[in-house]
Amino acid sequence: MPDWSVSELRLRNGWIGIAPIPGRTADYLVDLAKLLRWGPTLVLTMTTKREMIRVGAEDFGADLAAAGVKWRYLPIADFGAPDDTTNALWPEASELAHAELDAGGKVLAHCYGGCGRSGMALMRMMVEAGEDADSALARLRDARPCAVEAAEQRAWAAVPMTQRKGREI
Repeated sequence: MPDWSVSELRLRNGWIGIAPIPGRTADYLVDLAKLLRWGPTLVLTMTTKREMIRVGAEDFGADLAAAGVKWRYLPIADFGAPDDTTNALWPEASELAHAELDAGGKVLAHCYGGCGRSGMALMRMMVEAGEDADSALARLRDARPCAVEAAEQRAWAAVPMTQRKGREI
């Protein structure tokens, strides 16, 4: 298995990054240290609690808070898209993420493998920021070829223009 790393690309005034869950490729604390060296201002967790426990990341939110990093937990089943509960959490997480990016921050999205769910969230943010869905997906896959794995994920990420809330295009 490859070493834990962040694939990154520019969005607005900041950076977005995509990665697997810390603990997936090595010891959780080793991967956490690598994540913190990347310097995120916000981390979006797209895994289930079971996946977090499996890799020793059950205290991930508290560990990020101790390092001064904002965290939002948006649980989604592997290869899935947000259910109603998680979908209701998205607007606040998205607003925070865009504010971080506008201020020059770094937003990291991760899921278990760092592909489907995290790619879906970043693609959605790119579309919300005004990028065409196909272009956003292509740019994201240039950085992380496995980003956005399922049709349901792509459909959720390609939110129609009429559903974008207050985004400058």
